[in-house]
Amino acid sequence: MKTIRIFLFTFLVVTSLKAAEFNINAKTAILQDYLSGEILYEKEADMSIYPASMTKIMTSIIAFDLIKKGQLSMNEKFIVSENAWRLANAGYSSMFIMVGDEVSVENLLKGIIVASGNDACVTLAEGIAGTEEEFAVMMTSKAREIGMENTNFSNASGINDPDNFSTVRDILIMSDYLIRNFPEYYSYFAEKEFTWDRTGGDPITQGNRNPLLYKNMGVDGIKTGYLAVEKYSLASSIYRNGRRLIAVGSGFNSKNSRSKQSSRLLTYGLTNFDTVEIYNQGNSFIELDVWLGKKNKLKTHFKNNVYKTIRKARLRNLKVVLNYNGPIKAPILIDQKVAEVKIYYKDDLIESLDLLASENIDQVNKFTKLIRSINFLIWGDV
Repeated sequence: MKTIRIFLFTFLVVTSLKAAEFNINAKTAILQDYLSGEILYEKEADMSIYPASMTKIMTSIIAFDLIKKGQLSMNEKFIVSENAWRLANAGYSSMFIMVGDEVSVENLLKGIIVASGNDACVTLAEGIAGTEEEFAVMMTSKAREIGMENTNFSNASGINDPDNFSTVRDILIMSDYLIRNFPEYYSYFAEKEFTWDRTGGDPITQGNRNPLLYKNMGVDGIKTGYLAVEKYSLASSIYRNGRRLIAVGSGFNSKNSRSKQSSRLLTYGLTNFDTVEIYNQGNSFIELDVWLGKKNKLKTHFKNNVYKTIRKARLRNLKVVLNYNGPIKAPILIDQKVAEVKIYYKDDLIESLDLLASENIDQVNKFTKLIRSINFLIWGDV
């Protein structure tokens, strides 16, 4: 056996993904390549902010999570309380539900996601947890679970409360979690309008408040926000040509600035960077030689997808190198570590990954083992 170094392929990248010459006119902002997880731009990304209606992303996640677990259904109906109804008459964005209405979870979610209804948030929260306060505890617990370290939720809608705070980095984590874990429901965030066939009146149709949905640039979410103290905010995501970017910004001075600057941020990511697929689950990464096995080749994989973001200017060499003691002796078990893959920028190690067996391979019987061993001694043939 000997150690084999195989240079699998070479890509071009730049040492630093962040560009000092680019700036967004916002108090705080961040941009991520969804597939690689690379942060392409950030500006005061850990500054504490009031997330306003971006809070409703977590409100939706709690419901989606329960639906996925079978503990809630889209057809289940919740009764609108007077507490929830008051928000429809206090100048807040509203779904315009009435006291005593029985509203399905699906309609409440669309009222939250598309119409940004605060009344729908309270109704959903009370229906799930009994009170909005208990629901906020669930929201904060979920935030901690997914890595939102600088966030606390005190209500389901994001209305004024000093104890309802976050950062754009945490909002990014939350948005990434939403898209990654609930693709079947994420499409709600791309719907441009929602019609609520309300009780005792004509149906009300409201448009989605996300201005980037109407720009025909590939944006399919996520959520706007506004508070007088925080000004305008937006979590947005674009999907184009197999790539997805997520951006979050807060402290935009106006609606127009929010739209323009968020569009600039997403466009910057698309035009200045590429996403390179090193490994996609479902495909074999490489086949390795097997010694004394019932198969001569072993298919391999990584635990997770592997992507890297490369910059389109000032390109350098990215090397992906496989190190293993081969051929690999049978028996081999599925998911057994069989090699190590290292990704370098020039001579600097960027990442080291375990390469795993994609199948079980049994050892040959004693007679075949003897014959192959003799062949190896005579011919060096494995």
